[in-house]
Amino acid sequence: PVLFRDDEDTFKILIATDIHLGYLEKDPVRGNDTFITFNEILDHAQKNEVDFVLLGGDLFHDNKPSRKTIHSCLESLRKYCMGDRPVQFEILSDQAVNFHYSKFPWVNYQDGNLNISMPIFSIHGNHDDPTGADALCALDILSCAGLLNHFGRSTSVEKIDISPILLRKGRTKIALYGLGAIPDERLYRMFVNKQVTMLRPKEDEDSWFNLFVIHQNRSKHGATNYIPEQFLADFINLVVWGHEHECKIAPFQNEQQRFYVSQPGSSVVTSLSPGEAVKKHIGLLHVKGKKMKMQKIALETVRTFHTEDIVLADHPDLFHPDNPKVTQAIQAFCMEKVELMLDNAERERLGNPRQPEKPLIRLRVDYTGGFEPFSVHRFSQKYMDRVANPKDIIYFFRHREQKEKKESDLNFGKLVSRPASEGMTLRVEDLVKQYFQTAEKKVQLSLLTERGMGEAVQEFVDKEEKDAIEELVKFQLEKTQKFLKERCADAEEEKIDEEVRKFRESRKKNTDEEDEEVREAMTRARAHRSEDAVLVTASSDEELMDTGMKGTGDSDDGLPATLSRGRGRARGRARSARGQNSAARGSSRRGRGNTSQESAASSRTYKPVTVPAKNMSIMDGRTSV
Repeated sequence: PVLFRDDEDTFKILIATDIHLGYLEKDPVRGNDTFITFNEILDHAQKNEVDFVLLGGDLFHDNKPSRKTIHSCLESLRKYCMGDRPVQFEILSDQAVNFHYSKFPWVNYQDGNLNISMPIFSIHGNHDDPTGADALCALDILSCAGLLNHFGRSTSVEKIDISPILLRKGRTKIALYGLGAIPDERLYRMFVNKQVTMLRPKEDEDSWFNLFVIHQNRSKHGATNYIPEQFLADFINLVVWGHEHECKIAPFQNEQQRFYVSQPGSSVVTSLSPGEAVKKHIGLLHVKGKKMKMQKIALETVRTFHTEDIVLADHPDLFHPDNPKVTQAIQAFCMEKVELMLDNAERERLGNPRQPEKPLIRLRVDYTGGFEPFSVHRFSQKYMDRVANPKDIIYFFRHREQKEKKESDLNFGKLVSRPASEGMTLRVEDLVKQYFQTAEKKVQLSLLTERGMGEAVQEFVDKEEKDAIEELVKFQLEKTQKFLKERCADAEEEKIDEEVRKFRESRKKNTDEEDEEVREAMTRARAHRSEDAVLVTASSDEELMDTGMKGTGDSDDGLPATLSRGRGRARGRARSARGQNSAARGSSRRGRGNTSQESAASSRTYKPVTVPAKNMSIMDGRTSV
């Protein structure tokens, strides 16, 4: 490792990802874990006097964080990021390009109305990605408040141009690239189709330290449901990889591309899987010229997590399925294992008083071989006061025997072989796709595609887009009707059905067009919601009451109650919309004199860099995508 001295040429950057603020915030034991650890992270940054903090996505756990979560986050950012300590680096790139989606397209520490001593740069993750009619995310609230710089945002499904933020401190120059979370299959396809371009400065391109922050699946979850490292450009020096929760923060070199990859992992345990049991760290990155050093910093406030697997069939001397008291013997054995893990947790805590008192414990029990599981609920009662997760200490599972099954049978056991808490990625669209692929012919989709329906259902479930499915059906129905009119299909039902089938198959083959269809339908759903809010607000109370009275002929409590509830929600939303409009009117961009930095930025030019040709063998080989 290169020895660094802190001088005017050395960048010091604190690196963290997947903080998941608000995770289990209503849990009486674990509710404040994420907030406490976030404060520890910022405290490390402040004490080390870093130049800036770099976050790799999923700062928030929920797409729409609670009031408590946002308040706690703002409190921490204001406490640690504001102050009189001068920022020692300058930005050379055109900030109007770097932050083009913001109402304040410049870095927060250069805002004359703010006193920022420790800037934070962050991309968004899959948990806190932009949604809604205005495509806003929680990070945009922090950015608008001047407490964080949100970058790496891309909205196009046709082409992604990643323009770096160019930083300079003394003689060291960093090109900071960022790409917020995008559905893995879509981004995989865009890489294959050479639709992702990383822009590089034309002047002295080899003198820049190229740092790339990404938030995608790194481990393979399916044929295209991840991003291979070989897809990334080989001029990058270091990749900070978010989304994966296992801590592998020590930079590891990719032998083919020659760049290094650092996977900081999460700062909170969100799934009781073995990868989460690895000690949590953040990184202090030193960059001088083209050289770097990553210093690991162990987090002391993270709740300790111990996990172990036992296979009952591996202990024939202790357990036999035919023994009438075998269940009691298994339970006693599990209690012994849990007690050992609790002892280990207590010893670990002795050297760290900041660690939460109650640990997380998980014992995975494979009961294959004719054994029966005991009552987990009764078992958990014994540890209510000693363990942070008493209800899911024990997890029973067994390996299924391979049996020949008819293709028409849908094996839900295979789909839900283990819960999400075990680290499995169980996606809504995958369930929808597999259901329709294996369903009987009479319930197969004849107009919509499985993929489009899957994405609409995911929007409905994950992003609470209530009109997503309805708008997708309407949109695809309109397109099909237009197609039939253009083909002038005969009125015979069989011929119409055949034309509809052909049209549906052609859409399935054109994945880019289907992506655009789903995107358009989701935009219509959000616009539809906004229009409803405005329309209902425009109606007077008297009109609504009159409508309610007309509708009470058959029911005394149906329509009026519905209208009352709908009116309340819509008026609330409309008030919010009016507030945004007034804010927009009041936030006209003030005149800003050009500094020498801005002059340099305006003259700086870029040249596009796609993935090198030698890397394309991997992409070209995946023609089945």
